[in-house]
Amino acid sequence: MQALLDCIAQLTPPTDAGRLFHGRGGRYPGCEHLSLDAYPPVLLLTSFTPLDAASLATIDQALQQRFAALGQTLNWVYQQRGAGAHNQLMRGTVPQLHTVSEGLARYRVRLLQGQNHGLFLDMAAGRAWVGQHLQALREQGHADIKVLNLFAYSCAFSVAALQAGASEVINMDMASSTLALGRENHQLNQLTGAKFFAHDIFSSWGKLKRLGPYDLVIADPPSYQKGSFVATKDYARLVRRLPDLLTAQGHALLCLNAPELSSQFLRDTVEAEAPALQFIQRLANPPAFADVDEERSLKVLVYQQGPAPQPPPH
Repeated sequence: MQALLDCIAQLTPPTDAGRLFHGRGGRYPGCEHLSLDAYPPVLLLTSFTPLDAASLATIDQALQQRFAALGQTLNWVYQQRGAGAHNQLMRGTVPQLHTVSEGLARYRVRLLQGQNHGLFLDMAAGRAWVGQHLQALREQGHADIKVLNLFAYSCAFSVAALQAGASEVINMDMASSTLALGRENHQLNQLTGAKFFAHDIFSSWGKLKRLGPYDLVIADPPSYQKGSFVATKDYARLVRRLPDLLTAQGHALLCLNAPELSSQFLRDTVEAEAPALQFIQRLANPPAFADVDEERSLKVLVYQQGPAPQPPPH
C-alpha cells in the first residue's frame, strides 16, 4: 500500500475528473487491487479486495494530512468491489447533484450508488478522438453528421459528439435508468440533437438501419453481462451488422474492456465478420491508466468502411 500513500502525499486535486492512482495496471506490486480517482470535489478509493479498518484509517490519515497541507476540504468515498459493490462515505460530503467536468463537457456522477458512477474515466481518450474526428469531418465540409452510440450507458460519447458538431446522435441501451442520466447530461451541456432508445440492440437492427446510415458507429459494450452481452459470442453478432449501418466512408469505434481478451481477438472478429471494415488504429489509453501489459487494459480500435478485400489472382 506504500505506493498509494506516496501518491497521496504528493497529489494535487485536479479540476477535471480523472484517475490519480492506477494500481490495477500492475506497476505497483502489492497495490493491484487499488485505484484512486478524482471526481471533484470528491475522491473515490476503490479496492477489489476488502480493506481492514487499520488500512482504511492509514489512508484516511494520509489524505487528511495532504489536504490540510493544501488548505482544502477533504471529501472521500470508499468502494469495496467484489460480487457487488459497497460504497461508503468516509469523510466530508458528496454533492446531492454531483457534476464533474472533462474539458468543456460536464457530467453527472453518483458515487454512492451502485458499481459504476456515470462516467468511465479510462474512456477519456475515446471521447477526445470522437470530438477530434467529427471536427475534422466538419472542416472537410460534412454538414450532416450522424452518429450511432450503442451500449450508450450515460451517453458521454453522445455529449462529445454533439459538442463537436454532430447533427444527430442515436443512443441505445437496454437500461432506461442510465439513459435518463444521459438525458440529464445533455441538458447539463445544453445540447440538442440526441435520441434515446431503451431497447435490446440485438432486436433493433431494423430500426437502427432505418435511422441510418451513420458516419460513426460507437460500440462500448460490457465484456460480460449475462442477458445483455458476452464478448466472446456477441461481438461477432454486433460486428457483422456494422457495414450495413455505416456510410460509404463511415468509421466505427470498437471498445473492449476484458483483460482476458486481447486486441487481436477483436481484430480477428472484424476480419472474419466484416472484411469491408479496414483497421485504422488502436487509441492509446490515458497515461494515468498505464499498464504493464497493454493487452490487459482497455482496447479502443478505429475502423473505416472500405472496399471488401479482393481475392488473390489465381
